[in-house]
Amino acid sequence: MIPMQINGLGLVGGFGCGPDDLRQALQQQSVPLSHVELRGHQFPLLQADTAPLTTYLNKRALRRIDHFSRLALLGAFQAMADADLGDIDPSRLGVVIGSGYGALKTTFKFLDSVLDDGDSCASPTAFSNSVHNAAAAHISMQLKITGPSLTISQFDQSLVSGLVAAQHWLAEKRVDAVLLGVVDEYCSVLGYCWQRYLGVQNSGPMKALDFSRTNAVAGEGAAFFLLQAEAEAKPKYGNIGKVEMGNLSGSRPTVSVDRPVILGCEGHSSNATIYRQQLAEEQPVACYTSLYGASPVTQGFDLAVGALALQRQQLYPSTDSGGNYYPGQVVKQSLDCSKLSCLRYGMNGEYAAIQLDRD
Repeated sequence: MIPMQINGLGLVGGFGCGPDDLRQALQQQSVPLSHVELRGHQFPLLQADTAPLTTYLNKRALRRIDHFSRLALLGAFQAMADADLGDIDPSRLGVVIGSGYGALKTTFKFLDSVLDDGDSCASPTAFSNSVHNAAAAHISMQLKITGPSLTISQFDQSLVSGLVAAQHWLAEKRVDAVLLGVVDEYCSVLGYCWQRYLGVQNSGPMKALDFSRTNAVAGEGAAFFLLQAEAEAKPKYGNIGKVEMGNLSGSRPTVSVDRPVILGCEGHSSNATIYRQQLAEEQPVACYTSLYGASPVTQGFDLAVGALALQRQQLYPSTDSGGNYYPGQVVKQSLDCSKLSCLRYGMNGEYAAIQLDRD
């Protein structure tokens, strides 16, 4: 497939809003945890704030837009502003959204209204916003984009699936650019499931490379990228080259020791064995999930970190140093780099790998 340039970034998460806030968090190596009420307990969460969206839309326009779509809109507006495309034809701009869970809060709100009020009196607003494609529709309407639109829900592989779709659209010249974003949100039902099945309440920063225990912290947010086909002009952030997705039962991702790897591990011991078996001790690795938390779309933020690293041609020190629990080569100081990879393994051997280059 064709390489793609990353020419715009839009970000919102537990670290703040925008590339500058993520850069600051990477330099400081940590972000403060929020806590939300959950069944009489305080649940730790890397929570995203959509208040900056009022910079782009007035409160009246936001009145019927839920938190999930607000996250997506904020990321999309930022990516478009960052790219500064000028007079691009809106019919030649595609929109691809990826999400693991979709609009959880609104989906359960709609189901509650059905249970409480019956089918005939269920909330139509909650129903319309609960549809997975609602966020893409809001983006297209508010940004006046009339090109093709697609929403993908493939859990851990939602980002790479979206990248493959974007590559096809650009290769076919169906569009001139693609606004690709991944978004997931927290809701109390997810928090309950988190406690029920993981049985952890980690009150401190994640130690994602400590594969001996589960110490994950939930996160939410959105990461958006303005992608264009490779051109003579250099990309603002870097090029996305090879994109791989599959399952270890039938194939293996390309992991080369000459490329440092940003790992998408999230402090879940359930898939720790996969990382231990697949990574060589001499492989340079870094992990930053303690800045944005665990969610199906964590790799979107990993890709954003990789883009920022290529822009300055230095990989940021890993926020998890590896301590005495990870024997491999962890990037503990800024590392000169013009190429890197992002790698994520799922619970059942699924993998998603992305290769990035500066030039």
